[in-house]
Amino acid sequence: MRFGNTVGTLTALAFFALAVAAAPAARAMDRCSAGTLSGSYSDQDTGTIVGVGPFAGVNVDTFDGRGKLTIRGVSSVNGSVSPGVSTGTYQVNADCTGTYSVSDAYGDTFTAFFVISDSGNELRIIVTNAGTVINCVAHKQFASSHD
Repeated sequence: MRFGNTVGTLTALAFFALAVAAAPAARAMDRCSAGTLSGSYSDQDTGTIVGVGPFAGVNVDTFDGRGKLTIRGVSSVNGSVSPGVSTGTYQVNADCTGTYSVSDAYGDTFTAFFVISDSGNELRIIVTNAGTVINCVAHKQFASSHD
């Protein structure tokens, strides 16, 4: 019986130690803000616009660190290729997720949800407009201080 209590105590201590060790790591992840995104990111987009066809694009997404965003690039929609510029705003949550909304010269608005990773050097993005299935990955163009 005494052995069983020792094992139970050691197991409880091990779980407690793991929880204490994981707590700083969990708090460290809650550190993002609009300033986390500052500078230019190269962005590759792939997917489908339902009822239209396949979509692909490459862009430079420029974040100002204060909530403003400009996207410049070239996209192909069902084989029709065109350049474009969109501007708008973004919001970053403390848990390193966020959203953005941009509009192009034709008045079309695009919205997205994103996750920041690699200390702000990468974004995983999904366009949230109805009828789109578009996934994007963006990497900081100059991860050092070249921005």
